Amino acid sequence: MLGLDNIEKIKPGGLELKDRLVSVNRVTKVTKGGRAFGFSAIVVVGDEAGTVGFGLGKSKEVASAIAKAVEDAKKNLVKIPMKEHTIPHQTSARYGGADIFLRPATHGTGVIAGGTVRMVLEACGIRDILSKSKGSSNPHNVVKATFKALLDIRKPEEIARLRGISLNKVFNG
Repeated sequence: MLGLDNIEKIKPGGLELKDRLVSVNRVTKVTKGGRAFGFSAIVVVGDEAGTVGFGLGKSKEVASAIAKAVEDAKKNLVKIPMKEHTIPHQTSARYGGADIFLRPATHGTGVIAGGTVRMVLEACGIRDILSKSKGSSNPHNVVKATFKALLDIRKPEEIARLRGISLNKVFNG
């Protein structure tokens, strides 16, 4: 998906996935016979419990472009490490011109994020987070940058094991 190796891929069977349409683009191809219109859709799917994926679909009709995007998203599902309803640590990522910054927030804060980033975070099931999107607002790059940032998150258990300390000491110093 984004070239990262430490990703825990998930099979869509048995999951109750909800899809969110991020954007639909009308694309034009100029041919000898005139203009040929097509549509490109980007969709985010998730179970709102840490599993999320995104997909891109292209077709001559909007409905079939969305259906293709949903199928593609289901093939690219990943598990995101979460601590209660937020992320365990802050992270940032860049994809193309889009630059995303994510920071964990206390319970009750809500999802402080722009439209595209909000869709990815809500599909994932994150309910308390602070984010900032800088640079490009192109939905394709923002979705990919958000995924890259989420996939950079490491589990607290993994960090404790690598450092050779207890899980309690990771959070409390």
